Amino acid sequence: MAGGRVREDYRSLTGPEKAAVLLLAVGEEQALKVFSHMDDEEIKEISQVMANLGTVSSAIMEKLFVEFADQLSSTGSLVGTYESTERLLSRVLGKDKVGTIMEEIRGPAGRTMWDKLGNVNEEVLANYLKNEYPQTVAVVLSKIKTDHASRVLGLLPETFAMEVIMRMLRMEAVQKDVLDDVERTLRTEFMSNLARTARRDAHELMAEIFNNLDRNAENRLMAALEERNRDSAEKIKALMFTFEDLQKIDPSGIQTLLRQVDKAKLALALKAAPDSMKDLFFSNMSERAAKILKEDMESMGPVRLREVEESQAYMVGLAKELAAKGEIVIAEGGKDELVY
Repeated sequence: MAGGRVREDYRSLTGPEKAAVLLLAVGEEQALKVFSHMDDEEIKEISQVMANLGTVSSAIMEKLFVEFADQLSSTGSLVGTYESTERLLSRVLGKDKVGTIMEEIRGPAGRTMWDKLGNVNEEVLANYLKNEYPQTVAVVLSKIKTDHASRVLGLLPETFAMEVIMRMLRMEAVQKDVLDDVERTLRTEFMSNLARTARRDAHELMAEIFNNLDRNAENRLMAALEERNRDSAEKIKALMFTFEDLQKIDPSGIQTLLRQVDKAKLALALKAAPDSMKDLFFSNMSERAAKILKEDMESMGPVRLREVEESQAYMVGLAKELAAKGEIVIAEGGKDELVY
C-alpha cells in the first residue's frame, strides 16, 4: 500500500507531488479554497497524486516549505508576469477564453469593464480621466453608477468638469464601436496598469503566512530562511507585527508595556499615530500621566518621520520581548486563539 512507505528523498518529488504535500499540510479549509480555483482536470490530477503519496517525512516537508517561502519571497521567481501567464494560457485555451480570464486577473472584481470601474477608488479614476478627452470621460461617467460618477466629477478640474458635463448633456445613444474603443483603451492602458501597481508585495504575503504558523513552525522556518535569504527574512520579520497591531494587546498588557517603555520614545511614537492609538494608551494611564504625555507631545513641535518610525519600531520590539516572556498577551484580531 502507498501509505506503508515513507518518502525520504526530496529530489524525487515531482511538481504535482509537491503541490499535494503543501495542500495536505495547510489543512482542509485552506486546501478547499485552493481547489475552488482549479479546473476539474487539475483537481483530478492532484487528488490522484494525494491518494498515492504515502507518508512524507518531516524533513521533506520542512525542505518544501523553506523552498516555497524562499521562492515566493524572491522577486519574480515564482509569481511570474501577466505576459508570461497570458502566453501560457494561449497554448491551451481559445483567444476569447484567455481574454476573459486575463481581464478578471487584471481588473478589480466585476463582470464587465463598467462593473470594474465602479470598484476603482474615485481619486485614482479621476486622476486618470483628467488626462483623457472630455468626450471619453463623458462616456465613462455615463456608464458607471451615478453616485460614483458624481464623486469622480467633483475631483476633476472645474473647467474640465464643465466640458464633460456639457458633452453628457448633449450625449445621445453611444455607438457600439465607440463603446468598444473606450473599453479597449481602459482595459489596456488603465486597468492593467492599476492591477500592476496594486499587486501585493511578496514579503507582505509571506509575513501574513508566517503570522499564522504556530510558534515552533515559525521559528524553524524563519531560521531556515535566514540561512538561505537573510534579507528576505528580515523584511518578513519587520512586516509580521506593526505598531498598529499593539491594539491587539489587552488593557493589562498595555499597562505592563507602559511601565517598561521609555516615556520620551512613547511620546515620539504617538506623535503621528492615529487617534485610536493615542486613545489606547491615554485610556490606560492615570489622568495626570496622560496630561503630562499630551503636554510632552505638544511641546515637541515638528518631528522627523524617521524618528517617529524608529520610536514605533522600538515599541513593537518591546512588546514582542514582553510577549516572549509571557508578561503580555497579544490577541490575534478576529480569532479566539492567542499568540504568546
